[in-house]
Amino acid sequence: MKKVLFLCTHNSCRSQMAEGLINHFLGNRYQAFSAGTEATMVNQLAIEVMAELGIDMSKHFSKTLEELAGEQFDHVITLCGSANELCPVYVGGVKRVHIGFDDPSRTVGNQGEVMQDFRRVRDEIKERLIAYLARGQHE
Repeated sequence: MKKVLFLCTHNSCRSQMAEGLINHFLGNRYQAFSAGTEATMVNQLAIEVMAELGIDMSKHFSKTLEELAGEQFDHVITLCGSANELCPVYVGGVKRVHIGFDDPSRTVGNQGEVMQDFRRVRDEIKERLIAYLARGQHE
């Protein structure tokens, strides 16, 4: 089984959703992990929109790369798309690929608009990352 690491700045939304989606939909081929340049907390709205797909992230927690020290990964994918975010460079001989997504935690609006943006980003992550990993061209 291949191991994939999703990196973002805070490990609160995008990388957490990517971890949950890949473990749920491609768990027979991949074991997904996520981390950030700094640990914060998993965004409650990310937990809620993932639950809509039957994916329980209630026990997920935000972690830094240091907490995964010693782990070997087959793939490292950065997800931070915003220009003012600094995505870490992963060292260890593994090719790092960037597949950027909007940060739904920065959405301004009422609760319905914010939830809709979380769903949009969740669905984009699901579509693009599953397609990327399922293609197998990166292996």
